[in-house]
Amino acid sequence: MSDDATKYTLVNRHLLRTLMQRTGTGESTTTRKLAADVGIAHGTVGGLLTGAVQVVSESTAVDIAARIGVDLLVLFAPVCRANPAPLIVVPTADTA
Repeated sequence: MSDDATKYTLVNRHLLRTLMQRTGTGESTTTRKLAADVGIAHGTVGGLLTGAVQVVSESTAVDIAARIGVDLLVLFAPVCRANPAPLIVVPTADTA
């Protein structure tokens, strides 16, 4: 599955803010510093913290979690279905 197809939603914006105060290295990080480290606009991180941004790409979610020092699923949940629904072909007059 391509990165464009997999999106992640932030589970708890308050948790992100708390974890930014003490990352896996024991240091704090700012919105701008986290964004720079991950390679995204600081507005995206700010939007996650305010709730204005609710969904990010898989690579962004992975990079944020790694920079904070937690597993991906501590901060984010996948938006897409884990098991896509099977394709059901309904016979038509042409195919019956």
